[in-house]
Parts: sequence; C-alpha cells; structure tokens
Amino acid sequence: MAALALRSTVHRLIQSSPIALDRLFGSLLPAFPPPQGFRCRVFDPWTTFWLFLWQMLDPNRSCRDALAKAQAWLCFHRRLRISSNTSAYCQARARLPLAWLRRVHRAVCQRLEEAARPFPLWMDRRVVVADGTCVSMPDTPENQAMYPQPPQQKPGCGFPIMRLVGLFSLVSGAWLELAYGPYRVHEGTLLRTLWHRLRADDVLLADRGFCSFAHVWLLLQRRVDCVLRLHQRRSTGARLIQKLSRGDHLVEWIRRGPCPSWLTPAQWQALPKTLRVRHVIVSVTRPGFRTRALTLVTTLLDPLAYPPEALADLYLRRWQVELFLRDIKITMAMDVLRCQTPALIHKELWMHIIAYNLVRLLILQASAPDAIDPTHISFSGTIAALRHWAVVLASAHSPSHRAYLLQEFFHCLASDKIPRRPNRREPRAVKRRPKNYQLLTQPRSIFHEIHHRNHYHQGLT
Repeated sequence: MAALALRSTVHRLIQSSPIALDRLFGSLLPAFPPPQGFRCRVFDPWTTFWLFLWQMLDPNRSCRDALAKAQAWLCFHRRLRISSNTSAYCQARARLPLAWLRRVHRAVCQRLEEAARPFPLWMDRRVVVADGTCVSMPDTPENQAMYPQPPQQKPGCGFPIMRLVGLFSLVSGAWLELAYGPYRVHEGTLLRTLWHRLRADDVLLADRGFCSFAHVWLLLQRRVDCVLRLHQRRSTGARLIQKLSRGDHLVEWIRRGPCPSWLTPAQWQALPKTLRVRHVIVSVTRPGFRTRALTLVTTLLDPLAYPPEALADLYLRRWQVELFLRDIKITMAMDVLRCQTPALIHKELWMHIIAYNLVRLLILQASAPDAIDPTHISFSGTIAALRHWAVVLASAHSPSHRAYLLQEFFHCLASDKIPRRPNRREPRAVKRRPKNYQLLTQPRSIFHEIHHRNHYHQGLT
C-alpha cells in the first residue's frame, strides 16, 4: 500500500509539473473562450498560455526550457513524443492574439482590486501612481524599424529601445495599464492615452515629468486630482494668491509656452488662461535622498481636509513605484526582452505584466488574514516560493488537502517579510567591477578586437 501511495504521489507530481500554474491561478481567471484560429494541436491556447507564463517566472526564460517541461509532461501523461525543436511552441505563442492577452490582464486586475478592498485607502480615495521606464530588445531589423535605438549610439552598436508608461495601484502594486512607444516619444504623451483607466475621485501621483498645465487641467475635467512634483520650468508663470500656512500657498498658474505635441492648436487655445493649484514645500530629512527640499503641486485645495503633512507623506510613498518597476524589470528580468519581432515583443511584454500581477495577487491573499502591509512581503521570495509550491499544490489529492497546502503556502509567503531598515542609505552605485573588455564601438562585421586584455582601451580600430 505504501508503494502504491508513493507511485500515486509521484504520478501526480510529474503529471502537473510543466503546467502546474493552471491549478494555482486557473480559478482566478474567468472561463475565457479560446482564441479563434486554433485547431486541435498539442500547444492549444491555454497550454501555450500557461507555458508562456511559466517562462516569464523562470530565471532562465528560454523557449528551450519551456519546451523541455512540455516534453516531460506530454511523454508521461499522454505518452506523446514531440520534437525538441522550439519552432512549434514559438509559432503557438505567435498565434496568441494580443487582444486576448489584454483581456486576461484586465481580468487579473479586477481580481486584484477585489483582493485589495480590505486594505485602507489614502483619505478614502484610490491613489494611482504613474511612472515611465525603458526596456531594450534584440537588435533585429524589424525591432529597429519600430523602436529605433537612441540617436547618440552608432549604427550597429546599440539596441532598440521601447519607452513604457504604466499606471500602478499604490495599495496593491498592480500594474493597471500600459502604454508604449519609441524612445523619442515623451512620457507625457503616452500617459495621455491611459486616462481612460482613471476613475472619478482618483488621485494621480507622479513625478515632475508629468507636471504640465494641460495635464492638470484636463484631468480635473475628469474629476481626477493630482499630486505632482513641481516642474523646474514652472518657476515663472505662477502668481501667488494666498498664503495658507508656512510652505503652503494657493497659486494661480498662467497658461504659457508652446502647444504640446499631443494637443492640436485649437485644443490648446480652448484651455483656460489660468489654473488654481496649491504649492506645498516639503522638507526631506531622510539620509540617502538627493533632494532636501521639494515643491509639490496639487489640485486638492482644501488645507484642512488635505493637510501638508498628509500630502508630503503621500508623495514620499511615490518611491514605491520605483520598487514596483525594479521587481518586474530586475527580479523578473523584463529590462531586456528576447523576442525577435515587434509583434512578439508586445506579447512578451503583456505576459510579463500578467505574471507580475498574479504574483501581486498572491501577496495580497497572503497578507490579508493578518492585515500585513503588502509592501512588507518579499516579491522575489514570493516568486521563488511559487516555483516550488505550484507543483505541490497541483498534486493535492482532494479539495481539503489542497486547501491545507494553500494555507501553508500563504503562511510561508507572509513569514518571508522584508526587514525594516529605517534611514538606510542605498546609493545608486555598482560595487562589483565589470570585466575589462572592449566596448563595441563599431558594427561587429568591421570591429577589430585586441586579444590582450591589458591593452584594451576605447577608440581602437
């Protein structure tokens, strides 16, 4: 009997190992109909989706590794042998419609908002953080045509660059919406395309790159308030109306400057000539911060309902979005995408965001029972635990057993807290020295390499 039970357990482990994520996350997603255009294949839409998702969570992230998982599962479970060529799997990924992936993303975001309801809001209002970043991709002619490298780099020596702007939930850390474009497109232009995801009474929190007259006014028309850092060019074109308290002033902005590229001249002229905002001076005394004093701009004009201390505390929490981007770009290695064409690059990008949001959903579910701050649970530790626990959870032999394992899984996540290090200084510097290699300053076909490391220096041909 013991040998039979052991064989049964091993059978369940092997059977569920390559697509174990569907047992963990499958109940979190609605029953989507499969995309059109898929025949009865080995890599059907959902099998391809779960393998693609596992690939985003795997440190290796290679198609060969994902195919090896599928080979082991199909051989044991279906007694089916498939080729070691990754072409079929890559073609199946290419057949996944981008609109279908975005629909899955919206479903995950909806579940995240439901899971975040027990956690308190800022002043009973939802805060959405906007920030931008860049990612690179393989240097192929297709990628270069759509996302050209920066003009400062020599041809053949750089990589295509994509600019991203995202909206994040401050409570849950969920990546709510995404806009992307070439490197030359300004972040403010991309943010304009995301306003449809903002709801009335939301508070938009962002840095000074998004601080402009047009953005603030048009968001007010959508009943969306802003808390931004004052842009350095707004030192002129502002008139003091009233001094509310020390460092807190009611100011009138004057519309000036050229028309933004994302507005027509008629739309620009239709804007009012003045806009009333608050300027709040915040003093930062924490070690490690480069700025000791900064000025915030907000459309929350009531100093009693929104005191300067609350606004200062809210803006200092904006740093969380930098940690969110670090989690997805560094921990999940999204800073360098791998696909060879823009169409696949877009799908890889959305799969990264879906995987990131699913990990955030696990963190919320683990922190809710004990009312733990979700930002105190390690993101990288959650991914590491997920890779090991997914197979165990998929091997549960009964619903009660699965509920027990899931409870223990969430307990492990909640116990893996990030240590609190108040006033810890973390400079943006690299301690480990890079290899003493030449820099590629010419295309590979004409570059001349010096084979003596001690003689390496730039500019040699």
